[in-house]
Amino acid sequence: MDGDPPLPIAAVDGFDRGRFVEIFGGVYEDSPELAAAAWAHRPFADRAALVAAFVAAADDLDADATITLLRAHPELGAQGSMAAASTREQASAGLDRMDGELRARVAADNIRYRERFGFPFIIAVRGLTTADIAAAMTERLGHTPDVELAEARTQVQRIARLRVEQLVAP
Repeated sequence: MDGDPPLPIAAVDGFDRGRFVEIFGGVYEDSPELAAAAWAHRPFADRAALVAAFVAAADDLDADATITLLRAHPELGAQGSMAAASTREQASAGLDRMDGELRARVAADNIRYRERFGFPFIIAVRGLTTADIAAAMTERLGHTPDVELAEARTQVQRIARLRVEQLVAP
């Protein structure tokens, strides 16, 4: 869908389950089953209702499934395999162009973060600089596990909303 005009909500409502999951399966990183769950909420009155369906699908996850969802996200600044949307988002924030010192700091903080919380550092990077992201990581390393779990869930929902808004016309 890159470069395509945003979809009208009427078109989205007309998608069968397979097409819907094909288009929206990446809204939550590597979790097409959440797109299938959102599809079940059709018809959507508007884009906001579609976003709400995705939020509800993720909010319905139990604790183990939530951790699995969080663990599906890539490390920030990593150069491994990740979903196309994540690659674009990280590049838009300059994470693919960090200098050696910042790359080393982010890599070390990624390790510390994962060891502390059990999932990768997640932040909606759109509109942020690498300095903003590094500062947020440093700050969030000081959170308690419960506070950070809530923040990671908030960030995942923000990423999902931004992805839906990119795909669907207002």
